[in-house]
Amino acid sequence: MSRPALVIGRSGQLALSLAERGRLAGEALVFAGRPELDLRDPESLRRTVAASGAGVVINAAAYTAVDEAEEEPDAAWAVNAVAPGVLAEAAGAAGARLIHVSTDYVFDGSGDQPRREEDPTGPVGVYGRSKLDGEQRVREALPDHAIVRTAWVYSPFGSNFVKTMLNLARRRSQLQVVDDQIGNPTSALDLADGLLAILSAWRRDPACGPGATYHLAGAGAASWADFARQIFALSRARGGPSAEIRGIPSAQWAAKARRPLNSRLSSDLFAATFGYRAPPWQDSLAATVDRILSMA
Repeated sequence: MSRPALVIGRSGQLALSLAERGRLAGEALVFAGRPELDLRDPESLRRTVAASGAGVVINAAAYTAVDEAEEEPDAAWAVNAVAPGVLAEAAGAAGARLIHVSTDYVFDGSGDQPRREEDPTGPVGVYGRSKLDGEQRVREALPDHAIVRTAWVYSPFGSNFVKTMLNLARRRSQLQVVDDQIGNPTSALDLADGLLAILSAWRRDPACGPGATYHLAGAGAASWADFARQIFALSRARGGPSAEIRGIPSAQWAAKARRPLNSRLSSDLFAATFGYRAPPWQDSLAATVDRILSMA
């Protein structure tokens, strides 16, 4: 019998999406989170990986509070940089591989073309710098890894942009949303399907793509304002809350941390390697809005 995959994280969007999609795919996934695992406690990470018997470790947890990271750099670094390196070392000691999820924020946001894996990095804030450091520690500690960068993640679970927009529309008729940041809205459920595709590919052929970095994001690009308008169009058609969107430049949005203006990611290498491409973001968004409204 093949060894299970250990998912680091239990209650986040990606972990919950992996749990759902893993059940549908018949994947043997084991989840670890608090209280037995603390990303700021290296020993708990080593102990959890060693005891799991896993053949693959999936790091689905991160410090994702972009603005707060500017004020809590030590916390962001502990979770986003130190912990991935420890997980990579622990996976190597256990004879396991590591799938580590990273972000578009490792880039500086310049240009207007989708970023490819080999493009120069240059994060503009603490969050992006901590995530880039985490990538580098994984590469140094464990050759048998896959780093998967994604962007603009949303789902029916937890807190995310889709839920925030729908909640705000229940109280306000007009919202201001940034219209000069462009990226790929990505369903966490689609991201989970992609990570499971890696497991399946490695089971068929262990030589399929280890030791590399990949991008996996929703197909098609949008601004945050475009994203919000589509959320409300879908919600309105289903009798849900809606608001008018007024697009504004990033310079008019008060935030502690800078965001990349260009967050587009090219997922071509992931598709060529693992045979999976995320659906158009509008299609996945429609399914998510349906679920969120049904739970309201």
